[in-house]
Amino acid sequence: MNDAPLDHAAELARTREFFAVRAADWEVRFPDDGPRYEAAVAELGLHPGQAVLDAGCGTGRALPALRRTVGLDGTVLGLDLTPEMLQQAARAGRAAVAALVVGDCGQLPVRTAALDAVFAAGLIAHLPEPAANLAELARVTRPGGRLALFHPIGRAALAARHGRRITPEDLRAEPNLRPLLAGAGWRLERYVDEDSRFLALAVRVG
Repeated sequence: MNDAPLDHAAELARTREFFAVRAADWEVRFPDDGPRYEAAVAELGLHPGQAVLDAGCGTGRALPALRRTVGLDGTVLGLDLTPEMLQQAARAGRAAVAALVVGDCGQLPVRTAALDAVFAAGLIAHLPEPAANLAELARVTRPGGRLALFHPIGRAALAARHGRRITPEDLRAEPNLRPLLAGAGWRLERYVDEDSRFLALAVRVG
């Protein structure tokens, strides 16, 4: 018997439960992250009229910056697994700048090669099947499109926040992330891991 579907569903349920109880005060807990989100969005190199997905958008901190970058003629989609996070995004007025969708990054409601870019803040640590999920992000992105894997603090600072140490198995370590992305259809072009931010920029190949 193959338990993979059950494990996948159980992992999604755990992630949803984790964020549901934290949604209401999420931005209060991290009040100073906004400028770092804006800087990361700027590095995606988007242009007016383009289409972008914020995968695992949470309360939608990146959505206003994404909208400003692609303009009124562009498309901005904010997708998150947790309805409570999207409810907070709507309360913050972010439904006015993006379409907010409850969904799973493993099965995106987006047609193939429809997007110019994907922005993903804090996402990779919560993907139940990282290789398959990154491949799904590649599916919906045109060749030459870009992916930004971002966190407003670096790996060491994040581990310290949670009372842990970085391990060699960390998927975000460059020696692990580069081949993981390559196998999913991405080429890692820039990697930054410092106390003030984590940013991996990749390009869709093929």
